[in-house]
Amino acid sequence: MTLTHTQAVDSAGLLEALRDVLPPDGLITAEAERRVYECDALANYCALPLAVALPETIAQVQAVLRVCREHGAPVVPRGAGTGLSAGALPREDGVLLSMTRFDRILGIDPDNRVARVQPGVRNLAVSEAAAEHGLFYAPDPSSQFASSIGGNIAENSGGVHCVKYGLTTHNLLEVTLVTMDGELLTLGGALDSPGYDLLALVTGSEGMLGVVVEARLKLLPLPESIVLLQAAFPDLERAGRAVMDIIAGGVVPAGLEMMDQVAIEVVEGYIQMGLPVDAAALLLCELDGADAEVEAQLERVQALMQACDGYAIRVARDADERTRLWAGRKGAFPAMGRVSPDFYITDATVPRRHLAGILRRIGELAREYELRVATAFHAGDGNLHPLILYDGSVPDEVARTEALASRILDECLALGGTISGEHGIGAEKIDKACRQFGDAEIGDYFAVKRAFDPSGLLNPGKAIPTLVRCAELRGSHVHHGQVPHPELERF
Repeated sequence: MTLTHTQAVDSAGLLEALRDVLPPDGLITAEAERRVYECDALANYCALPLAVALPETIAQVQAVLRVCREHGAPVVPRGAGTGLSAGALPREDGVLLSMTRFDRILGIDPDNRVARVQPGVRNLAVSEAAAEHGLFYAPDPSSQFASSIGGNIAENSGGVHCVKYGLTTHNLLEVTLVTMDGELLTLGGALDSPGYDLLALVTGSEGMLGVVVEARLKLLPLPESIVLLQAAFPDLERAGRAVMDIIAGGVVPAGLEMMDQVAIEVVEGYIQMGLPVDAAALLLCELDGADAEVEAQLERVQALMQACDGYAIRVARDADERTRLWAGRKGAFPAMGRVSPDFYITDATVPRRHLAGILRRIGELAREYELRVATAFHAGDGNLHPLILYDGSVPDEVARTEALASRILDECLALGGTISGEHGIGAEKIDKACRQFGDAEIGDYFAVKRAFDPSGLLNPGKAIPTLVRCAELRGSHVHHGQVPHPELERF
């Protein structure tokens, strides 16, 4: 991993200045305590921060950022640490800014269906608070019991219901953030305002443009009826065709999830819920809405599944049954810990028509690298989450695992996909961004970065590769006849 910010930092002066603007317990400098923050959920990437700041107020966040800017110290914002792309990887010469103390729901407005929250609020807590008003917050990543709203905004998180209700960006009304200069900005709010859509711009920006200190979220009415179907398929082609046929048939499921055979087998061994372990794929389709609408869609989806040779079809109508069926899909990640000392999760998307082909190709690559791969993913939008099972104590397995993850991303790009659906690019995929994006696009990204963060101190070295880095990876210092602009290499 290459750290791009190289300005020397006066550590002693920085820490003294930070102590002056934070509460007595708001700055962590002891090595043992800093170890807690050395990585996010992608533990393959680790670094020990110089210090960890734990502000409690917006004024303290502003003060911390101003102090760091004055001392030339990089700042890495962090939420709950559940990220899976090393987006919150600390800097050894900088400050990790933890927003966990911003954990209050500031208000629920049921009439306007809005929740006003601080960034450290857990995703699931929003729906729990809104439920008494007959409302819910739609984005529901598998980590929702722990992941924070600020982190969800940074990565534009989705979840199992993204096919109908969209990602975080589709459910976010307004954010208040602090820039590296300590300026407080409010973006969004108005339904129809002139100018650029800056709210959409900062959503998914991985903490590179500002630190979110407050957000207003869109709430939705709880559906009148919810039904969940589970069907097994004898091969990947027919499972993929069922996904296509359901969407083409005019049905917009609330959720459309799939697990491959390896995932089915591992999850069944973990939960023992009677999953058909002989199936090549398992498809979960949730329908919600008015009673009559759901019943009509249920009949249609069952027929489409059967036409694709779906079998062992289960229909869950009450909440307990649905929770039990969803437990298989949402338990896929923890289930892997039962059969493997380590696992590596990557994240990419492909057009839905290529689902069967990419799953088959992942299987071929797994055999080539002599590793086992389980795949559980959002079939509705083609967002894959391959889980590579390995043992970090075995020589060469870490290298082979990372090489396999890289090959999977290459295959997805070759099919017209992207290198991330919702986990972000972070430090993990920054080199792959050189393949997905051209020089002109990268130049535009840095122009936006300079507009918000002229000093380049917010989460440097993440998400956007420098043009020099891309030129080196492409095997030439000149790409497409262009010499990289030196101004872009400061970031």
